[in-house]
Amino acid sequence: MTACFSVTACLTVYFHATPLFDRRIGSYSKRMVNLMGAAGAVELLYLATDLHRFMTVPAANRSGAEWLLSLAALVYASGLLLLFLSPDRKDGASHRLLYFALPPIAASAAGLLFFLRLELPAAATRVVDLGLEISALGVAVAAVSLLFARYRRNNVKALWVAIQSLGLVVAAQILMLQAGTSSGVPFLLASGLHSLSYAILVSQGLRLAIAEPLRERREAEERIEFLAYNDDLTGLPNRRSLHAKLNSHFGKDHAGKTALMVLNINRFKTINDSLGYEAGDRLLGIVSELLQNHVEEPEEVFRTGGDEFAVVLPESGGEEAMNRAHALLEEFERPVNVGGMEHYIALSAGIAVYPEDGSAADGLLQSADAAVHLAKEQGSEVKRFSKGMTLNAREKLILESDLRKGLDRGEFYLEYQPKMSVENGRILGMEALVRWNHPKRGPVSPGEFIPLAEESGLIVPLGEWVLYEACRQNKEWQDKGYAPLCMSINLSIRQFRQIGLADQIEQMLEDIGLDPQYVELEITESMTVDKDAAFEQLKRFKQLGLHISIDDFGTGYSSLHYLKNMPIDRLKIDRSFVSEVMSGQSDAAIVSTIASMAHHLKLKVTAEGVENEEQLEFLRSQRCHEAQGFLFSRPVPAGRFERMFLREQKLG
Repeated sequence: MTACFSVTACLTVYFHATPLFDRRIGSYSKRMVNLMGAAGAVELLYLATDLHRFMTVPAANRSGAEWLLSLAALVYASGLLLLFLSPDRKDGASHRLLYFALPPIAASAAGLLFFLRLELPAAATRVVDLGLEISALGVAVAAVSLLFARYRRNNVKALWVAIQSLGLVVAAQILMLQAGTSSGVPFLLASGLHSLSYAILVSQGLRLAIAEPLRERREAEERIEFLAYNDDLTGLPNRRSLHAKLNSHFGKDHAGKTALMVLNINRFKTINDSLGYEAGDRLLGIVSELLQNHVEEPEEVFRTGGDEFAVVLPESGGEEAMNRAHALLEEFERPVNVGGMEHYIALSAGIAVYPEDGSAADGLLQSADAAVHLAKEQGSEVKRFSKGMTLNAREKLILESDLRKGLDRGEFYLEYQPKMSVENGRILGMEALVRWNHPKRGPVSPGEFIPLAEESGLIVPLGEWVLYEACRQNKEWQDKGYAPLCMSINLSIRQFRQIGLADQIEQMLEDIGLDPQYVELEITESMTVDKDAAFEQLKRFKQLGLHISIDDFGTGYSSLHYLKNMPIDRLKIDRSFVSEVMSGQSDAAIVSTIASMAHHLKLKVTAEGVENEEQLEFLRSQRCHEAQGFLFSRPVPAGRFERMFLREQKLG
């Protein structure tokens, strides 16, 4: 019975894994299957021999074939030792041949030994049997020792299973040495332990070596299949699924009009840069949930990448799609919690309709993309595609290429706008503003190329050039003997988030020879949302001796409760408030509140966009310190600024 169990255990593993040999299990698992097949072949020979003797030889004359058990134990222990100590190798044709040939080879070797043993005298036969028993015991003990040492280093579960199985082999061989014959309780126990060693490897090793790898491989294949057609973050179908869906629908003979709506999250990059990628991912998840909860059958939502989503609207024309887009965007009018703060999510949508705006998935998606980008640029909620949008997108791409070339060719220059004392009209400083003189188009508006530079990442090298050139110019004016003034320079979010920015500025000022007290860095409120990171960066700036101001104050979405702890020197009131102080009570109240708050926090106040004396007088009544705007001067090149303001310390 124990022999039958051993044979069943070994050959079950072998034949169970044979159909999967080339495709599903790894090399270690294949070697384990090899081992079980070889041991099973010897065990099968032992079972056949014992059954033959049982049926043909009288009990009194029956001699045992226990030496075959020792041979099987020797094969098993040696195989496990080689299995775990030999390196992993890539399978080839020789390995596949060995897999199918090893059990017959083992059975043939055992059969040959069986017949040779019949030719030996009784004394020699006992020596051979004893040698096999001692060899099996020795190899099993060595295997247990070596595998246990490796298990303590690597803590691999499969090693522990092998150690348990080999421990039973050691115990079985000791009992066989004591038994001496093929009858009696010691031999029965030895045979039982021998079978139990196989049972442990089958029950646990089969799971670890074959079942678990198969399950993990199946899960990996399912995961790869899922990721091929779905977005990992939101679980929505991805761009590939969208293409397949559209092309499948367009391929039908009865396909009617189908609208494609593409949605982008406004200011997503600002939120992502300010609050971090975790908050950005959370925002994408919220948008995904809201869209899924409010689409109607047979509509379907996709995430096509970044902050872009798409909704397929079957059997819909342009007017129906526009109405549906407005209805969906209304669902985003409530605030959501992102990064521990409440924010309003604003989306823009672009609509394209099959077949007039595109006869295939690529063309329709390109049209919808062009529409949504124009909607974002114009501050609209929804735009329907028109033929001219493709030209605009192409021009934008060309302008981005020209922007890169312009940086290399030195097409950018700085203009300077004075900052004047509200109290006495003296010049107190200046702000450096970048300009671009395109070789073919002429002057390009900053409102056109600055957003493009931020979107493409070119704002970092451009900002570095502005910082260096403004400081160099300020030092040049000081070397000419003009009274030292503070130069204000704007930082982009990408620059501000650079870890080594303070060290870079310190080295630059040292190379130029400019004292840091004559440099003021202007940041926006959005940069201070991540207050911990912002505080560390600002503290490093202050350690260098730089001045810090918050530009366009009042237009951001940051909280004011921690403003008092920020190491800043100045608030700049946005021009949108200043321009309406004489005609709008709310704007006047905002300016008054900001000025009052700044005085209490012992911060200076600069008002931008001052265009007439009435505005200046109002700012004077609010005790603003500085003002800049067209009342004093537009931004002018360095030479003209020098003639207008540096040679005279007070306006005429």
